[in-house]
Amino acid sequence: MRYEEYALEGRNVVLEAFRAGKTIDKLFVLEKCQDGPINTILREARKTDAIINFVKKERLDQMSETGKHQGVIAFAAAYEYADIEDIFKIAEEKGEPPFIILLDNIEDPHNLGAIIRTANLAGAHGVIIPKRRAAGLTATAAKASAGAINYTPVAKVTNIGNTIEDLKKRGLWFVCADMDGEVMYNLDLKGPIGLVIGNEGNGVGKLVKEKCDMIAKIPMKGDIDSLNASVAAGVLSFEIVRQRGI
Repeated sequence: MRYEEYALEGRNVVLEAFRAGKTIDKLFVLEKCQDGPINTILREARKTDAIINFVKKERLDQMSETGKHQGVIAFAAAYEYADIEDIFKIAEEKGEPPFIILLDNIEDPHNLGAIIRTANLAGAHGVIIPKRRAAGLTATAAKASAGAINYTPVAKVTNIGNTIEDLKKRGLWFVCADMDGEVMYNLDLKGPIGLVIGNEGNGVGKLVKEKCDMIAKIPMKGDIDSLNASVAAGVLSFEIVRQRGI
């Protein structure tokens, strides 16, 4: 993430952003700073899903574009997050079984944007991302989505594994991408489905993988051993499209 994008710097600016209901992904505060304005900002931040980081002045100085951060910098989402219910509502309105893409700690906003674009083109009803250790809806992600971010809802959850368990109760089956799985053409990917795509370096986490009903292997013949996360999401998404006969 390029920190100069969507940074809000200074106590009044950050406080007003929270009070105005703007979606703040991350808040960076000078460590050991306990004065009134900072405590007010922290109180507002704790009412939201913002991730609060206490850092040294040197870190804030490095992140600051204005040089006037006053001990606080916030990063706002470029777009508003949806609720999971919004995703189900879209599926219901279209008369289709839900198709949701879940991202297990995708860190590159370019990949996030590309996956949102794929989700839209493949007819997925929404994307779910975790709150921590993952890219959010920055302008970089928005640009990479080529406008799809305006049409495909993105929901943010505390824990992907727990969300999978909750969605199973609503009838979804889950498939994740992994080289140790069954060739994707041999799997039944029709019906209500959640597609789980893992981190760029480590893939799908062990605990999340264990919660998936199927593990899909993308057949490859090249000399390297893996696809980019957004490309893998595209390949599997359109296999789901093929099987659905959309």
